[in-house]
Amino acid sequence: MRKFSILNQKKSSFLLMMAFVSSIFYFTNAMAGPKSGATILLYHHVSDEMPKSTSISPVKFREHMQYLRDNHVVLSLTSIVNSIKNGKPVPENAVAITFDDGYQNIADNGHPILKEYGFPYTIFINPALIGKLKQQMTWEQVRELQNDGVTFANHTSEHNHLLTGSNEPGWLKRTMLDIKTAEERLVKESIESLKYVAYPYGEYNLRLQQELNKNGYIGFGQNSGAVGKNSDWQALPRIPAAGIFANLKTLSVKLSSLPMPIISKKIPNPELTYSNRQPQQKFTLDTEDFHTSQFSCYYQGEQIALNWKDNSVDLTLPKPLPDGRSRINCTAPSKTLKGRFYWYSQPWFVPTKEGKWLD
Repeated sequence: MRKFSILNQKKSSFLLMMAFVSSIFYFTNAMAGPKSGATILLYHHVSDEMPKSTSISPVKFREHMQYLRDNHVVLSLTSIVNSIKNGKPVPENAVAITFDDGYQNIADNGHPILKEYGFPYTIFINPALIGKLKQQMTWEQVRELQNDGVTFANHTSEHNHLLTGSNEPGWLKRTMLDIKTAEERLVKESIESLKYVAYPYGEYNLRLQQELNKNGYIGFGQNSGAVGKNSDWQALPRIPAAGIFANLKTLSVKLSSLPMPIISKKIPNPELTYSNRQPQQKFTLDTEDFHTSQFSCYYQGEQIALNWKDNSVDLTLPKPLPDGRSRINCTAPSKTLKGRFYWYSQPWFVPTKEGKWLD
């Protein structure tokens, strides 16, 4: 009987060990995710009284947060950025929450809901506007939120169109001074310097990207898609989630998107000229997990003709872009992950005839 008992104990120990190993294997694979990617949400106002194009009501915002709790893993922006940039795994369906502009209604309406759900989030602020405009938070409120675990980062000093005067001598130096001044003010106000910059209006060009990279900054845009190891770290995508983009039916698809497996890409400067506004693009892709026949690109709902050669694809926009901001979206359904899409979005910026930029 004793021998039998010992054998049973050994068998139980072995089964427990195997269960532990299996759980570690499952956890590791879950953490790795399909392509070790994540999505980043972008909000501005949590309010019923601000411009509808950039606002979400408190009621609808709560619905978003409940959806995230039920279907995703909400992590801090720094956790996601550091993990992916350093080649470390992130949980499958990982999401970060961000806001732009430091509005008072974020503190009044958004923060209590986020605190209730225990979600970390980041606000990109314009230091020169904090406490100066009626709709902006004060520095005292910024510090109160920071003490509550909120992260703050750089949205430039005053939220100007960064591409204004980009063809003038000294433009790049002036623009970088604006960004560095904002970063220094954050530090002066006892905020950690993350060297994250969210572009006002999502606008940037190649020269600015290169200069930010040289100075150790990470840039964030306002176009959809997932962040992955091959992302452009001076133009990380964030998914707009307010106004017409607040619909959970369509937003849920974007939230579950996978980073497009781009090996290399050739695009012109995203800042176009008034007279040259019909750009071309070329991608080389890892096509193992999707069929090239199901890879599609769209502009304003219109499908763009594609020219494939092996695993590279060329496309030209079907018509000249209008003044202001435009983007194309390219998607491909995953073979192995039902209902999930690889997603890539490319923004384009066109000035008016007078060289102005539209709000």
